[in-house]
Amino acid sequence: MKSKFKADLSKEKKLTPLLDLYYQKYLKHYTFERISHLNQQLQGIDLILKDKQSEKQFYVDEKAQLDYINESLPTFAFELFYHKNGNQKQGWLFDSSKKTHFYALVTSIYSDERDVFTSCNITFVNREKLMDHLKRKGLNSTFLKQLVYVHKQINGKLEVKELHPKTEGYLFFSTKNKAEKPVNLILKLDYLERIGVAKKLV
Repeated sequence: MKSKFKADLSKEKKLTPLLDLYYQKYLKHYTFERISHLNQQLQGIDLILKDKQSEKQFYVDEKAQLDYINESLPTFAFELFYHKNGNQKQGWLFDSSKKTHFYALVTSIYSDERDVFTSCNITFVNREKLMDHLKRKGLNSTFLKQLVYVHKQINGKLEVKELHPKTEGYLFFSTKNKAEKPVNLILKLDYLERIGVAKKLV
């Protein structure tokens, strides 16, 4: 567990310069500050964007597909629940202690033969709009918790009637192959753009 955690941190650190380069290039109307304070990171703040005109601030939580280097996936996994010390815990998506305004989903991460990251895609997701959309579909935290409890023995994909599995999304249980046994809401990136809760930066 620890070695994988350290490996992920190392990858995140190596990815940061590329992300900052893209932010500088494509977020023309904003200044950004990278957060290193652990307490703020635990509140879902990796980055603070500040509008140059209004000076309004937005908290951004970066989520990178670091397990899929040199692959391009059409989906992203939003964490609903995970296990720690034998107890089920709230995942980051519905965690009310998070102050996140936007998720920066980092996908299609490519590196060269020297393990230097060369390109990636970044999709910004408005957290509040995503929550509202899921709520309107009946996929709120309470409903999903009950659903996960009923199907807790499942390992793998679970289709739900509220989402079209091919064009929108589904649930995925990793009960056997991951120590934290996460349950994720898998959503298609183009679906998030289509419903107006996400915008691709690059």
